[in-house]
Amino acid sequence: MLNEKEYNQKLAEARHYLGERLNTMPELGIILGSGLGGFAQLIESKVVIPYREIPHFPVSTVVGHAGQLVFGQVQGKRVVAMQGRFHYYEGYNMGEVTFPVRVMQVLGATGLIVTNAAGGINPSYRPGDLVLIKDHINFIGDNPLRGENLSSLGPRFPDLSEGYDLEWRQKALHMAREIGVHPQEGIYAAMSGPSYETPAEIRHLRAIGADLVGMSTVPEVIVANHGGMRVLGISCVTNMAAGILPQKLSHAEVMETAERIEKQFVRFVQTIVGVI
Repeated sequence: MLNEKEYNQKLAEARHYLGERLNTMPELGIILGSGLGGFAQLIESKVVIPYREIPHFPVSTVVGHAGQLVFGQVQGKRVVAMQGRFHYYEGYNMGEVTFPVRVMQVLGATGLIVTNAAGGINPSYRPGDLVLIKDHINFIGDNPLRGENLSSLGPRFPDLSEGYDLEWRQKALHMAREIGVHPQEGIYAAMSGPSYETPAEIRHLRAIGADLVGMSTVPEVIVANHGGMRVLGISCVTNMAAGILPQKLSHAEVMETAERIEKQFVRFVQTIVGVI
């Protein structure tokens, strides 16, 4: 559970460490999911800082997550990109999972693009599709705001009725058409993992309206909204969820599909950064 005084002290120490190494502070944060870290190559005038060097930062343990912050500019915007995120299933608590988003907030970032590799539940999806998240369902079984409220960063009971910014989503859809990308829109369900969902669980998720399923994103989005950040969520459908197709699931398939679509994904996010 959160302890406001201790957590704020950790944030202050991380901010001080990063502030001494940066010439300018970011205005936009970007979280790069499994196999999607190649976007960081576009960042100009970059400063790369491994997670292990930042006070109180967790360390990525998942294949496909480089484990570093990349500061710099994209399309004239000051950005900080996370090459690799933290997951609840790795054993971290919610305060640790979302610590990087809090650090972005205290550095001055007011917006967040969050990406992930997800399993497709909607039968109209295909591996390789990009999906703009319009809402989510939290089945992780925990909430990053549980415990003392970080009153200096946000309210006790934040509103999530537009957790994914509608204006940013509309801009992303408009720009996608201009560059020949055709993203879908959908509702993302977050599970705790690390085991993939059973076919019965997928049938349940589909029945309650979920289009996608994964093991991340929702904690970061909750915290970003609590801190007043605008959020755009993008999923890469890397496989169809259990029971949708007669096949077994593997992380290797996730990485293979992410690698195949990475160029299109990078171009899409680069274009979005220029218009939001």
